[in-house]
Amino acid sequence: MHLPSRTSRFQRSLQVAALALAGVVGVSAAGAHPAVVSSEFIYETASYPSCHASTIAETTQGHLVAAWFGGTHERHPDVGIWVSRHENGAWTEGVEVANGVQAEGPRMPTWNPVLFQAPGGPLLLFYKVGPNPREWWGMVMESKDGGVSWGKPRRLPDGILGPIKNKPVVLPDGSWLSPSSTEGNEDGWLVHFEHSRDAGATWEKIGPVAKGAPLDGIQPSVLFHADGKLEAVFRTKQGTVGMTWSEDGGRTWSGLSATDLPNPNSGTDAVTLVDGRQLIVYNHSGHSPPPQRPGKGLRYPLDVALSDDGVSWRRVVTLETEPCDAGYAYPAVIQGGDGRIHITYTWDRKRIKHVVLDPKRL
Repeated sequence: MHLPSRTSRFQRSLQVAALALAGVVGVSAAGAHPAVVSSEFIYETASYPSCHASTIAETTQGHLVAAWFGGTHERHPDVGIWVSRHENGAWTEGVEVANGVQAEGPRMPTWNPVLFQAPGGPLLLFYKVGPNPREWWGMVMESKDGGVSWGKPRRLPDGILGPIKNKPVVLPDGSWLSPSSTEGNEDGWLVHFEHSRDAGATWEKIGPVAKGAPLDGIQPSVLFHADGKLEAVFRTKQGTVGMTWSEDGGRTWSGLSATDLPNPNSGTDAVTLVDGRQLIVYNHSGHSPPPQRPGKGLRYPLDVALSDDGVSWRRVVTLETEPCDAGYAYPAVIQGGDGRIHITYTWDRKRIKHVVLDPKRL
């Protein structure tokens, strides 16, 4: 596989971001695209005003489970992890299953839940607890009945954060690879991975990945390629979606480089479809923050793109186009057992939306 030079690809990505900001956006709106099977809110009203960072999984029982954090606002100590199940064609009322209440000391906010259905095992819920992303720690809890009830939360080992935003993947040898990252280090944002050979009983940290192009990246997603290579794509501060590659099953990774997709410093998620295509959900915009959101880029539109090689991407569906205060952000994506694609994302920090796509119509 030929990869363009890091410098040329980084420059190209910034050009793409500039074009996006100039108004070159416009694919089909979600309601008009034939691939959109359904689009709905997981809930209409809640006991808390703000939500963010959804995640979705399909259980061994055959139904969907979604989770997100909700509370007064991000970083507030009352923020907890909420879970809903999709049963009999509808989402159940969200239930708080985890919070940051401490045995000693003040209550802490919770962050970024990640659902993962362990093959032949329980449904796992990873999340973070702490005052901010620089100081948080990883937690995990299990459900043996598809998210109906949950066991006692346990803290992950020191130095292991768990999947930071996006789902772990199962490697061909049956081991688990968890995409992770850190913020607030002397070296800036750093991408790393966490590997388990014993179904999550123990973990080994891999990385951090060396910086190739001048990119600060976090929140990777892992993709599989037919030649055996792994790819991770991730959010950056530099106006582009980043990527890194592994040719040895995730043990080592290439230096960070840029894709040809823009990124407004906002989370993405990606998945390898059963037909071999790579799919990413992301905000197709660069920086230029609105006055009410200094330091943050435009978190709209929200788009879906496909790639055959993980390098060149093409937009195929626009899920959201209209500006709003907090944007449409932090998507999560899976492909269900029936082949359909399920996407959840934050809708203006007020609700969580669930969209189903038919991949045959992309």
